[in-house]
Amino acid sequence: MPTNNITQELKVGDRFPLTIKRIGINGEGIGFFKHVIVFVPKAVPEDVIVCELTDVHERFLNGRIHKIRKASRFRNPDTPELANEVGGLEFAHINYKDQLHFKSNILRESLEKYKPYAHEKYMIKPTVGSVQQEKYRNKAQFPIQEIDGEIRCGLYKTGTQELVDLTEMPTQMDLTMSAMRKIVQMIKDLQIPVFNPENKSGILSMIVIRESVEFNQLQVTFITRSPKFIKEHQLIERIQKEIPEVSSISQNINKEDKAGVWGDETKLLWGDQYLQEDINGYLFNFSPRAFLQLNSLQTDKLYDLVAQALEPNQRDVLLDAYCGVGTIGITMADKVKQIYGIEIIPEAIEDAKANAKLNEVDNAEYYVGSADEIYPQLLKDGKTVNAVVVDPPRTGLDNKLIGALNRNPVNKLVYVSCNPSTLAKDLVTLTKEYRVVYLQPVDMFPQTPHVETVVKLVRR
Repeated sequence: MPTNNITQELKVGDRFPLTIKRIGINGEGIGFFKHVIVFVPKAVPEDVIVCELTDVHERFLNGRIHKIRKASRFRNPDTPELANEVGGLEFAHINYKDQLHFKSNILRESLEKYKPYAHEKYMIKPTVGSVQQEKYRNKAQFPIQEIDGEIRCGLYKTGTQELVDLTEMPTQMDLTMSAMRKIVQMIKDLQIPVFNPENKSGILSMIVIRESVEFNQLQVTFITRSPKFIKEHQLIERIQKEIPEVSSISQNINKEDKAGVWGDETKLLWGDQYLQEDINGYLFNFSPRAFLQLNSLQTDKLYDLVAQALEPNQRDVLLDAYCGVGTIGITMADKVKQIYGIEIIPEAIEDAKANAKLNEVDNAEYYVGSADEIYPQLLKDGKTVNAVVVDPPRTGLDNKLIGALNRNPVNKLVYVSCNPSTLAKDLVTLTKEYRVVYLQPVDMFPQTPHVETVVKLVRR
């Protein structure tokens, strides 16, 4: 193939002029060099750049911007300096109204890649903009490390494990950032042993802070490498005195090097077991590991759009798959006859039951397990389900659940997706039994390429 010959001639470090044509599904700019596709982070359609190659593959190239010869009209002239330092600001170089347009394009690109049935005819509505474009994130996980005798706390440099010490973050709420800096100073003052990545020593590896917008309170969790937490009492005393907004302090123990952020054991050290937040007039309790959308102000709007897509009525028996702590189902409880919530994490189901009680919801039942097993079991037990909401993680729906939904199709299905690629892949199979009415992109994460999508499907 001719592309192979060209890529064989190229090497890392080579430079060439490139015009950016479109946005890729991961938010990078896409151009073509001698008919070979080139992916360039931070590049925008209509940019004319000098591209420097960073990777050469048989069928595609990766590059970076060496120089911008002609800037695109979509570029934000006030890009924060941190955008070139840390993750979470991958779209900060784009004007906000254009970010919304490109997010619709990312969704369209994903559909074109996987080609679910009749995808070219799908109605993709304009992306719903966020109430706030900055300072919207209600939670942050800050790694803390001792490097060359200095304690750093912040976020990793894009694509690396190099920790950038942060005093500010454009997308993070102010109270969270100021609390983090105060806590870091306390840790320094008390000389609490902080994780050292070189010699694998130290106890404290991460500070997790979640903020309640409605009640102006903070939930702080320290992730430690061992159950022992030196000087925890002195630290708690100082937090109580110096950061009165903190209502809850917990410790999570994660001894693994390569595991995720969270370990299996979380214990409350002081204060409230839960952080409380308001969603569409309903109160919800969140334990430290419970899932809550990161953009609190936009969550109300997202759930309104889910309800619009579902069109719930008093005859509906709703299956809330991947229900988490019950948020979507509970906000619809007064509009439907019955709710069955399913979640694989036992603690989340306990939270969901408590949240149903808190909101005086008595038509919701919750089950621990995987939806692909529990849904058919409910039907076998004589329960009828005619409406389903699915809100899966980034990996998308379990294939067995798609099979169960296709074998036992319902009249109404709403898919809430946080990943356009896995959504498009799942629609390939789902559209055997369901018709896509529309897709509604929602911007939950301004300044990033991430897009949430509410998909309305009906039985064929």
